[in-house]
Amino acid sequence: MMAILLVKVVIGWLLGSLSGSLLLGRLRGLDIRQSGSGNAGGTNALRVAGWRFALLVVLIDVGKGVLAALLGLWSPAVFAAPPLAVDAQIQAVACSFAAVIGHCWPVFFGFRGGKGAATVVGAVLVLAPLLALLMFAVWLLVVSITRYVGLATVLAAISFPMCVLGAGWFGVPFSWPLLAFSLAVAALIVFTHRSNLKRLWHHQEPRIRMGERT
Repeated sequence: MMAILLVKVVIGWLLGSLSGSLLLGRLRGLDIRQSGSGNAGGTNALRVAGWRFALLVVLIDVGKGVLAALLGLWSPAVFAAPPLAVDAQIQAVACSFAAVIGHCWPVFFGFRGGKGAATVVGAVLVLAPLLALLMFAVWLLVVSITRYVGLATVLAAISFPMCVLGAGWFGVPFSWPLLAFSLAVAALIVFTHRSNLKRLWHHQEPRIRMGERT
């Protein structure tokens, strides 16, 4: 069992290392880490290469989170046992977190990747779709009010553990593995967005402008 989990976690990490912006950028002869904020994520992709490129980047980065979570839930006995049994949840959150780590520090791209948010979204869409919608609502509200994508992402991540703790209000069963994942993700997102938070503190963080480049 432990060997299977280890293999799944390694695969999840390798999935996460397939950075959408860097893979697509190679097709265009572009490394977005050399422009803008230097981050290999969707927001910098939008600023550097436009919304079409950024949309494809986000779809890839969300998709690998989905695949990692599904990989964790998959079992040869998946039809003989509840797919969301506790051991399956542990495997799913382990694979999901490995994918997020791979996205932030991709083995295929010199360990310089994105900040993990899109891959987290993909995983949560599988693990707890309703909570993903609640987090997106927080993100959208903050972006609409402030136009700071980094701040919105951090606050949405911080809201994740609170959503898990309050999941019973929405008919979602409480899950210790999911709570552990949410706390780890919140801490990681705050860490990867530390430069955004520093710029916010010094009033130097750029606001997102829709239609900034097409």
